[in-house]
Amino acid sequence: MIKRLILAAPFILSGNLAYADTQPMHDTARGELLYSTHCIACHTAEIHWREKKLATDWTSLHAQVYRWQENTGLGWTEEDVTQVVRYLNAHFYHYPTPD
Repeated sequence: MIKRLILAAPFILSGNLAYADTQPMHDTARGELLYSTHCIACHTAEIHWREKKLATDWTSLHAQVYRWQENTGLGWTEEDVTQVVRYLNAHFYHYPTPD
């Protein structure tokens, strides 16, 4: 895992994410990378614990991640969105996952 990240780092840092995508990474690691790169500037951990959160289950969490990546023009693939949802769910929400 570390070896893959080290190999992908030069491509990520150079902005060549298309090539970095060819290096398979664990879902939560890729989701965490996308989240920490594109979302953490506005979203701290507290946003996931607020009372009036819009994500109340797996489906609504997926919808919110998809919505915000669209609103910010990230152009993530469905797999990118799903990996970010998996990361957020594993670390904050713990909703049942669909099969």
